[in-house]
Amino acid sequence: MSLLPMWRREENNPIGSLQGEMNRLFEEFFGGRSLAPWRGFAGDGQEFMPAVDIRETDDKVVVEAELPGVSPKEVDIRLEGDVLVISGERKHEREHKTKGFHRVERAFGRFERALELPHGCDPEKVEAAFKEGVLTIEIAKKEEAKRRTIQVKVK
Repeated sequence: MSLLPMWRREENNPIGSLQGEMNRLFEEFFGGRSLAPWRGFAGDGQEFMPAVDIRETDDKVVVEAELPGVSPKEVDIRLEGDVLVISGERKHEREHKTKGFHRVERAFGRFERALELPHGCDPEKVEAAFKEGVLTIEIAKKEEAKRRTIQVKVK
């Protein structure tokens, strides 16, 4: 037997109303974007927002986006100057019924992430791969943007 009570969404729940109002205030403050990738908590119909990591090596920038349940056919990638845009849709495959659900946390719908990249990325040398729900995008750096080591001469 679970020690936690079963979660129920009730419209007249004062705690739920307070939580909803606080979420709305934070989203308005941060330009309509949620602070968490699980924005669709409680099945409120809000959009799916994938988590993203960006890392840089000496000769490329690597972007990894978590896209579980998203078909690679539903993902669009574009590079606009120094901004990488990843958009697509996570579709809800099943018929939604309110009976029988104890908890609904998975979010579905259209998403778009616009990520500013470090200066010097080469838009002609971009590769993308999709494996086990993770989209990996590698963008080569232009030759002049690559890190160089300069040896100091001692006289």
